[in-house]
Amino acid sequence: MKKATGAALALLTTSALVSAPAAMAQDDTSFSEDIVISSATRRPQDLQDVPIAVTVLSPETLEDNGVVNIQNLAIVAPSFAASQAQTASGTVVLRIRGVGTTSNNIGFESAVGVFIDGAYQSRPGIALGEFVDVENVEVLRGPQGTLFGRNTSAGALKIENKRPDLSEVGGFVNATYGSFEHTSLQGAVNIPVVEDKVAVRLTGATRNRRGYVRLFDRDGNKLGNSNELDQLLLRGQVGWEADSGFKGRLLVDYSESDAAVGAALEVQQSPVETAGLFPLVGLGARGGMVGPDVAVSANDDDLAQDAVDNLIAGASFVPNPSSDQLGFIAELEYPITDNADIIYIGSLRNYNATEEYDSDFSGLDVFDVVNDSPVEIDTMTHELRVQGDAMDGRLDWLVGAYYSEEEIDQQVNFRLGEDYGELVGALFFGPTAGALGANPLTVFTGVDPAGTSISQLYNQDSKSFSVFTNNTFAVTDALSLTLGLRYSDESKDGSFAQANVNNDICPATLGALGTGAVPAALSTNVFGLGCLAFLAPADLPAAAVFPLPRTFDDEFKDEELIYTAKVGYEFTPSISTYASFTHGYKSGGFNLDSTAASGGADPRFDSEEVDSYEIGLKSRLFDNRMTLNVAAFMQDFTDFQVLEFTGAQFTTFNVPKANSDGIEIETVINPVDGLTLNGGLTLLDASYPDDCAGDNPVPNTATLCGNPLTNAPETVGILGASYEGSITDKIDFFVNAQLRHESSRRTSTQAQTVPSADAIAAAGSLDAAVAAAGDVPFDIQPSNTKINARLGFTDADDLYALEFWATNLTNEVTRGVTFNTVFRSGSRSAFIQEPRMYGVTVRRNF
Repeated sequence: MKKATGAALALLTTSALVSAPAAMAQDDTSFSEDIVISSATRRPQDLQDVPIAVTVLSPETLEDNGVVNIQNLAIVAPSFAASQAQTASGTVVLRIRGVGTTSNNIGFESAVGVFIDGAYQSRPGIALGEFVDVENVEVLRGPQGTLFGRNTSAGALKIENKRPDLSEVGGFVNATYGSFEHTSLQGAVNIPVVEDKVAVRLTGATRNRRGYVRLFDRDGNKLGNSNELDQLLLRGQVGWEADSGFKGRLLVDYSESDAAVGAALEVQQSPVETAGLFPLVGLGARGGMVGPDVAVSANDDDLAQDAVDNLIAGASFVPNPSSDQLGFIAELEYPITDNADIIYIGSLRNYNATEEYDSDFSGLDVFDVVNDSPVEIDTMTHELRVQGDAMDGRLDWLVGAYYSEEEIDQQVNFRLGEDYGELVGALFFGPTAGALGANPLTVFTGVDPAGTSISQLYNQDSKSFSVFTNNTFAVTDALSLTLGLRYSDESKDGSFAQANVNNDICPATLGALGTGAVPAALSTNVFGLGCLAFLAPADLPAAAVFPLPRTFDDEFKDEELIYTAKVGYEFTPSISTYASFTHGYKSGGFNLDSTAASGGADPRFDSEEVDSYEIGLKSRLFDNRMTLNVAAFMQDFTDFQVLEFTGAQFTTFNVPKANSDGIEIETVINPVDGLTLNGGLTLLDASYPDDCAGDNPVPNTATLCGNPLTNAPETVGILGASYEGSITDKIDFFVNAQLRHESSRRTSTQAQTVPSADAIAAAGSLDAAVAAAGDVPFDIQPSNTKINARLGFTDADDLYALEFWATNLTNEVTRGVTFNTVFRSGSRSAFIQEPRMYGVTVRRNF
């Protein structure tokens, strides 16, 4: 019964010590009737015997649980999480053990590396394509580097697509229809060209779904939907194996996405809104915000959830992003002796994306990213390894080198809309009792801010070079030692410039401030809104006094030695233990934002380092009917990289200390034939320690200390069951259900409001000001439980299948990211994760 076997084996997790050398062949992970097989040393080996901190997921498990891309993986991997904000290219955040790089900045690298067919993907957004024709997905926990082409500080996600079969013609077609007008078509065909020598494999997929967030303008007119899917994937492979042992494959893939994504829902009303000031300047009762149930009180969690459940957002237009990419991968392996191979993996990838969205997230025409703001990322990677065994197989050795280049070019086109001046009027109406009218900026400057526009230009060229080795020595049949080492050299050139500057309001604002025409009590606000950070011209003479944007063209260089030591001991063939220490690293770089060098600030941020300790036990019990794996870990980060949105700008900084400690338990049980149970539990303390700010605290860092990391729940549990049987001699069936429960979690970068310099002075100290500022409202996503389920019918030969499925069966609508709504003075908004989806899938194998 293949489905039950796949579901059982998919969650076999080996938390391990001995990282065996990674050849091209060893990336193949197959799922037999009883065990997970990996060619970790160029020969089949049970993953329970090759201890690696990894969760292995089969294609059957991905399909049974509705996992169609990276963002759905959390339902089957309790230590993994993903979130996304308004863009695909720069706002996808992957987390393992609560650790990820919070980012809305294309200059940030991910703490969780993504490797597809052995090639490193430089940004998570590039890897959002369809899981189709996949061989396996592996979630490696903890820092990586001595085996992979690229070092990562939190973990790695490894995706292997099915290789060409050199001997048999085959393929499949899957078709799906579901809620929200969901349609999907997937297929693959495998054709041997020269039997047992050369084969071609072609894969394709298309997926479309209507958005689940409804968008309305300021007058209550429906504009359309956001958070939809519209994507295409094509992949072709040529694989071969010669009599000499030379084997490999060449891959080419193309994908594109044209889907409206990025709407945000309001969960906390602005005091300006609740005071009824918007209609006084002609912006309507709600000032462009929509939805009947939005929380007014900062403590009304139920009302905030009501707002989320409505899935209604305000916008002045429907988001219009798009992306496409073209990639090439070459994977070659040649035996240089009977006991050693040389392996090469090289890749080229061109990724292009455009973004066009309402950046104030309301029905007003206030502030937009417009004119198809483009980003282009070109990457080239080369990895060369020589590996083998010696001393009658007691030593597995590996040495390798890695080189990569990446070029990022981004243009962001900002524009102020027709309602910007009036929005400023609403913000100023209360403090001035309406004395300045509907457009105070025009009163002070004589300039209408509407139509102000600018193009921000960012560039980063990166080069990375490393040499690495990883060696495992079997001291005895039961005891093994692993030593790994990696030297990395990183260099980056980053720059910021401007073009198409159409901004008269900022110079006029500076003139008004210089003449004293602006009351002192309003000067800070007038400056911030008249010289809005996103649109202010750079390098104005006043930049020496005011925190205005400054262009930069600078260089970042760093080098690091990464190392690991591990020991493993096998008590019996079914029970083993291990302990490990790893020093990991993730490169620093540039804050690619217009405010990065404001006030003379350094636009660079430092590299992130981690010391990781882990011990574990793995076992196979009860005549192999149960696997039970336990791991305990401590991860101590230094110079932890953080990016936060203040409501007016993006800032980056390094927090001196952050920790991730916890316990992971995973099990798979086959109590009777046909029935498989799986469970996982992650108990986590991922947080900033009380002394995280170090000796020189700054407000942004001080407000984090003593609080958990973003989107790092203390408890995550998964529980699943799969059963298959026969209805008749010709018809089989299976039923599968998977539950994921998580405790409450923070959904924004800052747990507490960052105090201003004036607030710190008034309170007498930074600590007192932080305490007085209080918690950020609606920062916490309450605990929730999500359930996926599937019922399927197949013929006895597994040629046909009919499946009925549902994801998020109980419709738990949750927040992924919560933030200060742009220009709303106290309002909070959130990006929402998927509600309930359901549908039917038909499969045909041949």
